[in-house]
Amino acid sequence: MRQIAITGAGGFVGTTLTGAFEAKGWKVTGLGREDLRSGPEGIARKLEGMDVVINLAGAPVIKRWTEGYKKTMYQSRVDLTRALVGALGLIDSKPGVFISTSAVGFYSSSGRHDEYDYKQAGDFLGHMAHDWEQEALKAKALGIRTVVFRFGVVLGRNGGALKQMLLPFRLGVGGTVGDGSQAFSWVHMEDLVRAFISAMDEESYGGAYNLCSPNSSTNKGLTRALARALGRPAILRVPEFILKMQYGQGAEVLTKGQTVYPKRLLDAGFKFRFTEIEEAVRDCVS
Repeated sequence: MRQIAITGAGGFVGTTLTGAFEAKGWKVTGLGREDLRSGPEGIARKLEGMDVVINLAGAPVIKRWTEGYKKTMYQSRVDLTRALVGALGLIDSKPGVFISTSAVGFYSSSGRHDEYDYKQAGDFLGHMAHDWEQEALKAKALGIRTVVFRFGVVLGRNGGALKQMLLPFRLGVGGTVGDGSQAFSWVHMEDLVRAFISAMDEESYGGAYNLCSPNSSTNKGLTRALARALGRPAILRVPEFILKMQYGQGAEVLTKGQTVYPKRLLDAGFKFRFTEIEEAVRDCVS
């Protein structure tokens, strides 16, 4: 029976992964905020005997970004990952694999990116993702196989981006953000779960992988897919200045996007079940 520790186990992705793993008979231990504040020695005690450690923790990015909140986002990812890897170094019997997370915000909003041919974003999200990944990859020096998944926007039932969009769309007041032309790289939750299991099972997995559909879309593509799935109109636009008033610099998460291709996963033989945005959205809201 696999023993798996997860930070951020209470979030949308964490709860789904926990349910999928427990359905296989694996034991999952969630590390909460108090555990992660207990210092490297305290964290190490929680990680002792684990076969897999998964790091999902991070404060939400879709909020108003003050300088204080940007510090919170950074610390909840970069500093926490540094503490986690430090704790792994104190364990005698180390886990076989450490899987940490990042995001496609690592990449510039212009161009098409894969893991080999890309331009890194020069903004706050790009720098945070870079630093986050670098802290995670230090686990390799401990002899632990390390995988970093750069998430696209996760589409699933009962949570995440779609849950926030459903009510206005059902009321017929949904629409694009601005003109809707910004790129939208996404992954269906079912494929995300399967990718995590593949990374646990396959010894060849290591380093950074884009975890997103091979067919990225646009905000307009997402809007049309959701409107069709619900049988509702979606003719309105949310002006960018409204989002900037609400979220400040954080509005960039909604007004910008990245076109990302999962070359390394495909090269490893991973087959996505959901490759088209219409099919994915329809499955999530059915």
